Amino acid sequence: MPLNFTRRQFARAGAAVSLASLLPRSVFSNTTATKKAMIHADSEIGTVRPEFHSHFAEHLGSCTYGGIWVGKKSPVENIDGFRKATVDYLKELGVPVLRWPGGCFADDYHWREGIGPAEKRSKRVNVNWGKYIEDNSFGTHEFLGFCKLIGSQPYLAANVGTGSPQEVRDWIEYCNYPKGSALSDERVANGSPEPFRVRYWGIGNELWGCGGNFLPQAAAAEFRRYATFARLVGDQGPGNSVYLVGCGPSGDDSNWTRGFMDAIGNGPRPNGFSMHYYEGGANDPVEFTPENMYTQLNLFPRVEQSLIHQRALLDGYDPNRQMGLILDEWGVWDQLRDNSRGRLWQQSSMRSAVAAGLGLNIFNRQADKLFMCNIAQLINVLQSVLLTDGPEGKNCVRTTTYYAFMLFKPHRSKQALRVEYDGALPAPGFGRGGGGRGGQQAQPPELSVSASRQGSEMVISFVNPRHDVDMEVDCAIRGATARSATAEILHDADINAFNGFDNPDRVTIKKHDVAVEADRVKITLPAMSVATVTLQVA
Repeated sequence: MPLNFTRRQFARAGAAVSLASLLPRSVFSNTTATKKAMIHADSEIGTVRPEFHSHFAEHLGSCTYGGIWVGKKSPVENIDGFRKATVDYLKELGVPVLRWPGGCFADDYHWREGIGPAEKRSKRVNVNWGKYIEDNSFGTHEFLGFCKLIGSQPYLAANVGTGSPQEVRDWIEYCNYPKGSALSDERVANGSPEPFRVRYWGIGNELWGCGGNFLPQAAAAEFRRYATFARLVGDQGPGNSVYLVGCGPSGDDSNWTRGFMDAIGNGPRPNGFSMHYYEGGANDPVEFTPENMYTQLNLFPRVEQSLIHQRALLDGYDPNRQMGLILDEWGVWDQLRDNSRGRLWQQSSMRSAVAAGLGLNIFNRQADKLFMCNIAQLINVLQSVLLTDGPEGKNCVRTTTYYAFMLFKPHRSKQALRVEYDGALPAPGFGRGGGGRGGQQAQPPELSVSASRQGSEMVISFVNPRHDVDMEVDCAIRGATARSATAEILHDADINAFNGFDNPDRVTIKKHDVAVEADRVKITLPAMSVATVTLQVA
């Protein structure tokens, strides 16, 4: 429901700057709409965990090979085999947690085949993604070395589908046990004297689908069995224990969550509970019509309702919220007919950036309900933050989604604040959200807002998802006084605008005008834009 404000709340003493004269208006927009919002600076929701901005990488298409890894002898500039541009850009972005090796690949992956001298590693068929020959040149040591280079915490997805509890238990000992055991000594012999201390471990992936087509009760039984042995070897004292993630539903599947949690009973419980939710699209990535874009973007309110609902279901079993809700995979999944650059290679457009902003705003607004969110995927595949042009190609492009994440970076570790605004979350009743493809058409999406604060700094993020309407936003602040403000914006009036190898900087972050008074902020959002305002408040 639109939020109604009284004239008194917004009509303050009269030295206000006219935004119509202060701020440029997109020449491509048809109309201008006034929108109202309110930030409650004294009403905190929860911490915006940096983990909300985490990522996911799989042995799929050119995400790992050609994206992350080019090899030590590659003509592409690299750091011990890792594409240097990838390392540099991801260090700038900051990747709090990186999940690997899948995805569907995880439940047919055997970690022992990816350790030791590269020339002696086993070669296997990647049965999930094109049946190419996987040479395992990128394995445990390479992944964990990459995480160290970019400053990311690793999250390993362990094999349940074709693996065994012993295989997972041994992987944890290999990675985390200090020294003296056969497995830890093997790690030392393979070049890593210090333990990796991997905290996050997923027990299987998509067990309702490619991970084994389990029923929820059977998936819970597998978790109980695997977790028993994983914790026996993984719990090595305070502050050095494994965090085990159980496989939750595809979308808002209540039957899966209830079936899984009922079957867990008094057995070992997950530390975290994952769910997947993709926003499907009807067009190729840079051929979207406004109508189909709106159909895709209108899935995001369903994502938010699903997070609220799944957290409520978990609260029935876990009222103290000791179990974290994790959105393990999310992002836009467009129609992908061209596999010439690798399976699921997907360009990221201005539409994709708006979608990222809608998702990241949701995580801020639901900060008390979430533990981690991992967009799919890191490089080249689906809604990635970087694109490269093949294993021998030297180009590496920061996508529009990369810049959307950069705009939200100032929220990290601040306290999310309660917000009200025109176009806020609609009433429940969307039904079950799919794990991915498609969705019902709805009215064009409206303004999206989130805010956070730490001390004297407040950050507000706005998304205008309309292609045909500029929004003049009048944002009141309650519980704090604004002293000054700066703003940055990501914008292109063309919904299909993108950063390509021939024009890598078409859509980038730019400074933007913002007007501030003691109790309000005014900003114009041109059509198709994501903006972040940083306020100094008292």
